[in-house]
Amino acid sequence: MVKIAAKEAYDVVVVGAGAAGGVIAERATRAGKRVLLLEAGPERQLGDLASSQIWARKLKWSGPHVEEEGNFKVGHVFNAGWGTGGSALHHYGVWPRLHEADFDVASRYEVGLDWPIGYDDLRPYYDKVQAEVGLSGDAEGETWRPAGEPYPLPAVPVFAQGEVIRKGFEALGLRTSAIPLAINTRDYKGRSDCLYDGWCDAGCPIGALANPLVTYLGWALQAGAEIRNRAQVTRILHDDKGQRATGVEYVDAAGATLQVMADTVVVAAFAVQSARLLLASVSDKHPEGLSNHNGILGRYLMTHPAASVYGLFKEDTLPHLGPTAGQLMCQDNYDDKTAVPGAFGSYQWLIANAMKPNGLLGIATTRPDIVGDRLQPFMEAAARRIGNMVCVSEDIALADNRITLSSNKDANGVPLARTVHNVTEPSEALLGSAIEQGKKVFAAGGADDVWASSPFAMHIMGGTVMGNDPAKSVTDSYGRCHELENLYVAGTSLFPSSGAVNPTFTLHALALRTAEQLFGKH
Repeated sequence: MVKIAAKEAYDVVVVGAGAAGGVIAERATRAGKRVLLLEAGPERQLGDLASSQIWARKLKWSGPHVEEEGNFKVGHVFNAGWGTGGSALHHYGVWPRLHEADFDVASRYEVGLDWPIGYDDLRPYYDKVQAEVGLSGDAEGETWRPAGEPYPLPAVPVFAQGEVIRKGFEALGLRTSAIPLAINTRDYKGRSDCLYDGWCDAGCPIGALANPLVTYLGWALQAGAEIRNRAQVTRILHDDKGQRATGVEYVDAAGATLQVMADTVVVAAFAVQSARLLLASVSDKHPEGLSNHNGILGRYLMTHPAASVYGLFKEDTLPHLGPTAGQLMCQDNYDDKTAVPGAFGSYQWLIANAMKPNGLLGIATTRPDIVGDRLQPFMEAAARRIGNMVCVSEDIALADNRITLSSNKDANGVPLARTVHNVTEPSEALLGSAIEQGKKVFAAGGADDVWASSPFAMHIMGGTVMGNDPAKSVTDSYGRCHELENLYVAGTSLFPSSGAVNPTFTLHALALRTAEQLFGKH
């Protein structure tokens, strides 16, 4: 039997100190609750961050191994975060909204799952979050944008690369607009404006990018919430009837096993890890894991199939300038999910991403086929004339794409997570068609050498999907687990569909909706 070193009691315990956990903790603390955040990774402070993609690798997942299978692996190591701030510490700050058609794909197209809420339910929280955090963009220029309040900050400047690539879109009759970014274009609530240095995924040491350290998580800690790092939660505890969560058990950095009792337990780990923890918390009352009587827990794992398109232009693009996320976007035809024959889904372009000659995501890595004497002239040309953009496409929620527990265990005896993710032919066709469109855009813009990356995974969603029917979902629309009245989940694991937009804004809006349901409006 495991010896428990200590027991403590809090009003709210939050597993995971990332974006979603930060929102919950901030609102709970503001409501006068005693809040403890447990984070498996190391402590991160703003002063620890450095403007370097080499440094950025430290912010990626370094926790227990995730076994991945399938024809399109989700890339857990690349997409997950590690330490205070979670994956939002190394995100690029791209914050578009889901579209109305993203919420009811099953009803509209008989594909995937519907959300238990619609866009109108989430709109007030999108508006509130963007006002609290600060969001830059051009709401009028985004002709495809669902209804919402204007952005509080003006759009990021369009540098040379954006201007060059925009010409290609215009030549093909396609519209572009500024990307909505959680990046300050001027001082906002004491946070500095952006230097356009192109290292957003390093966490932004000046605080211009809205990472959790300078937004909700930081505000929660300032208001009195507590955080413990190197605290690996191993299971969620419940009462004798199995109807209420009573707290969590975790292992600290010294290897001691401790328990924290709480009136409310919120699982806000990265998507895969949230599902893993619920699956691993087996008991006599819940032999298949918590909130898994229906076998849905872990299912409907999704990612965003993505690819980059590159080109060498005749004119200077000065690719080192601007945000890593890009300067412009295109969502033309986003809402017509059957526009491409034989394909299904939406997609968007993130245009003119800042690039550097060096770094792990540097210019040279885009052409692994160029080596030896050919590399130097390529680098000399590309350092001034390369252009690039990223296509983010929709994934279809499939029950067989899932998170399960491995037979292998971590150092604390908890089974490792195992993921299986396959994409269907309609998804492959969608991304393939988009890549060809991107090449045509670059050619129309004057690029005389155009190429594309191999497809890769961006973002991870699903695994604890929300829904109105307890027989077909893990939680309700507020993230409350159907089987335990005070156990909540927050984060992208709740998403029943992926859409084709970066999920961080929606994650914040959902978490704020849950927080206000739990703790009231403050």
